[in-house]
Amino acid sequence: MPQIIRFLALPALVPIFFFAVASMPVEVLGCRNRGLLAVMIALAGALAALGAMIIGTKGRIRRDPQAHWWAISALVLAIPAVAVLFIACVR
Repeated sequence: MPQIIRFLALPALVPIFFFAVASMPVEVLGCRNRGLLAVMIALAGALAALGAMIIGTKGRIRRDPQAHWWAISALVLAIPAVAVLFIACVR
């Protein structure tokens, strides 16, 4: 599997799912279910970003050439968590 797909396209599915749920009308899932689903997706993305960050840090210590790809994945996976914090602070 090419690295661009493995480290960028697959992690990009998490923000896509998050923003799809967050922009969904309330009538589709209901307010509470939509919010809980968005928070669960953001939490899963944050935990996956933490894991990718740990793997990338270990790889950087070992001078692994793929360590920067893990950092890019961590940044992409953290987008929903940052969006939840932004939405909470704005409202």
